[in-house]
Amino acid sequence: MRRAIYPGSFDPVTNGHLNIIERAAKNFDELIVCVMINAEKHPVFTSTERVELIRRVTKHLPNVTVMQSNQLLAEFAREQNCGVVIKGLRALSDFEHEFQMALINHKLNPGLDTMFLTTEHQFMYLSSSIVKEMAYYGADLHGFVPDAIIDDVTSRMAGKNKGGQ
Repeated sequence: MRRAIYPGSFDPVTNGHLNIIERAAKNFDELIVCVMINAEKHPVFTSTERVELIRRVTKHLPNVTVMQSNQLLAEFAREQNCGVVIKGLRALSDFEHEFQMALINHKLNPGLDTMFLTTEHQFMYLSSSIVKEMAYYGADLHGFVPDAIIDDVTSRMAGKNKGGQ
């Protein structure tokens, strides 16, 4: 069985993430989308909430499993008996960091390889940070996040913008 892991913080999952998930799912028997902890980020949604949001927007993909982990990716992959990590790249600036992480993960788990999928052009500018900023100011999120979670993102960020300016 060919299995891959698509890790990320997914705070929140965007249409760019969903595009990578759908494309990767076509190439593997099972794709594990794993909500990871990033010590450098301060998430708006809990990891449990992020798992639920991703499950909601991937329910049409029977070979996608959504999990969460607070381990290093290399160890999580070993426990899941998975030898491939999928990473989406938006721009050259993403590559340097992701390449370094791929080398570290392979050093920690020699059976783990990383495959890079380039983002489709309409999602190159899209990030969770941009989505949160847009939602904070009440912008329309259609086309940026899956329709099924727009209300979740909008209401969460509206609560952070009490009082406006």
